[in-house]
Amino acid sequence: MVLLALAAVTPLTASTDGEIATVPSIVPQSADPSDEGRDTDLALYDRIIARVANGENYYAVAVEEQRRGNYPVRPGLAVRLPTLAFVHAWLGEDVLQGLSILLLGATAFAWWQRLGEEPGGARYRLIGATLMVLGGSSTINRYYFVLHEFWTGMLIALALALHRPGRWYASLAVAALALLLREHALPFVLLMAALALWRSDWREGAAWSLLTLIYAAVVMVHLSTVAGFVGPQDPPSPTWLTLDGLSGWLSKIVLSSNLRFLPHALAGPLAVLMVFGWAGWKSDAGRTACLLYLGYALAFMIAGRANNFYWGAVVAPAMFVGLAFVPFAARSLVRTALGRI
Repeated sequence: MVLLALAAVTPLTASTDGEIATVPSIVPQSADPSDEGRDTDLALYDRIIARVANGENYYAVAVEEQRRGNYPVRPGLAVRLPTLAFVHAWLGEDVLQGLSILLLGATAFAWWQRLGEEPGGARYRLIGATLMVLGGSSTINRYYFVLHEFWTGMLIALALALHRPGRWYASLAVAALALLLREHALPFVLLMAALALWRSDWREGAAWSLLTLIYAAVVMVHLSTVAGFVGPQDPPSPTWLTLDGLSGWLSKIVLSSNLRFLPHALAGPLAVLMVFGWAGWKSDAGRTACLLYLGYALAFMIAGRANNFYWGAVVAPAMFVGLAFVPFAARSLVRTALGRI
């Protein structure tokens, strides 16, 4: 109750163009990505994608456009991996629109299936799948198609739904795609490796560990390539270590998800209840999701500037499913408090 009360009064802020605001400019004023009021971050990605579509070198273009817009290019991770820019340039927004709808539908169906297979989950499968659609619906808005975090978040949600102890190949493949979009998917991969090793499933643990090593090699190549276009005159990025505490976590989750449409006094507690619901579901999926979201919560409390609020989209979509288990978790908590376990 104390945490819920704190979440209700914790300020939720985002920074855009150096100014602090309670509503980020990344929220579209219209559905048209060419709208003149488009967020500067999204406009930056638009320009990069347009030039890549015209045949220019991604790294040269990305560094040039970020430098021109006063965005940092050092360290190398300030420049995104080229995956989404290439996919967007090759396929175009109309194809991506169809893919986003298919991805949302596949993820909701995957959760429908997993909820039906896990202990006590069958009765919650309809509301759980519905909440997954609610949590991921922002990703079918073409306004956000250039955002790496939105695609990454949906892929993590799908990978988590597809995973079963002993049946993890599809989950591993989807997680690999998420990694190629944003390095923020790495904690998910590391958690899956740790849990597999804890279960003494050495084969699965080795597979997730190998994926981590392969990805490390990919990142090293990326950093080396970026270094070829960056000079000592380029200023380094401000630190991502901010220690914003509860505000840092809630701001990222609320402002990057559909919770942003609710009053902040309600949205903050709902984010807390999502994790509470996952914690109350005594199943492999519940334990994995609880550890995952608590881990990201801790990370977001420590790292991420106010203008990095959209990082929350990496985990927000499937967090919504946890609301289905809040009544179950609350009853369990009351029974435990009364000594009737």
